Amino acid sequence: MTEPLPPGATIGILGGGQLGRMLAVAAAELGLKCHIFCPDPASPAFDVSAARTIAGYDDRDALEAFVRSVDAVTYEFENVDLAAAELIAAAKPLRPGAKALEVSQDRLTEKQFLAGKNIPVGRFLAFDPFEPDDKTLDLLFERLGDPVVMKTRRFGYDGKGQAILKNDGSGAETLSAFAGQDVIFEAFVPFTREVSIMAVRGVGGEAATYDVTENVHTDHILATSTVPADIDPETANEARRIAGDILDGLDYVGVLGIEFFVVGDHDSESLLVNEIAPRVHNSGHWTQDGCAVSQFENHIRAVAGWPLGTTDRHADMVMTNLIGQDAADWQALCADPQARLHLYGKAEIRPGRKMGHVNRITRQT
Repeated sequence: MTEPLPPGATIGILGGGQLGRMLAVAAAELGLKCHIFCPDPASPAFDVSAARTIAGYDDRDALEAFVRSVDAVTYEFENVDLAAAELIAAAKPLRPGAKALEVSQDRLTEKQFLAGKNIPVGRFLAFDPFEPDDKTLDLLFERLGDPVVMKTRRFGYDGKGQAILKNDGSGAETLSAFAGQDVIFEAFVPFTREVSIMAVRGVGGEAATYDVTENVHTDHILATSTVPADIDPETANEARRIAGDILDGLDYVGVLGIEFFVVGDHDSESLLVNEIAPRVHNSGHWTQDGCAVSQFENHIRAVAGWPLGTTDRHADMVMTNLIGQDAADWQALCADPQARLHLYGKAEIRPGRKMGHVNRITRQT
């Protein structure tokens, strides 16, 4: 087994956004240093890191110098170039590994991986290449039903790169706009609720899960995460089992986010995996104040080869994202005795931009 990194070691993080920032804070509390690699000179993670590199992810010289300066590497977003990941992994531990990136970067590859592990996913269809004709819509509705969700296979998030096709004569123009792109078509899932689970796996294969969270989205952006989710205990156990299968199937190290659709009511609930995220996740931010060891600390522990911390929850929580001008209410949020404010240090408030979040205790457990 790989020797754990000692206190004082340096973890490299690809990406300098709020997730990288919170990872660096968690690392510092464990006596570990972080070196952030990001092309954006205004990256909020720079404010709390021991070192920074401002360079493109395709800058081989900068990547090589970065790798020489650290003891292990992780990432805060899944669109890391695979060539860069392989360069890093050849020199230092990359956790999670390149396989998790390869699977999660392409929605079709992800669906095929999950289906190959007998993990339930919605029906899907892909064309290679995608060249729509006057029969394409009829084929889609015949195979997948009405409506159909169309997504780019790469780079979409928070509703970007997605469209809904309805069998009402309006789909042809939308379809043609995606011609020539790598796309996947999914059957629309009439879900009861959306939930997610954060799971963590260490270098020795030990694993743990946090409690299942119920999520509400507004304009395709996560608005609130509430724990515990309003689902049956058997459904929660099934989410944990699926998480374990995915962790093992990817030989994963670190925290993994898994989003599910819950189909049916409490008498006949079932789960479909919507997508996975090979990193700490927005819907796990409640763990900062609802658990003794947050998702960020557990990710750092796993990357460093340390024992995992407890994932037990000590309070019922609601996490609320602060989007755009929501963050301007910081004084009122600070005055709420049940709330804990987390701001990301972004200099400019913009519509639709995640500026922070607030965790509220609803009940001590």
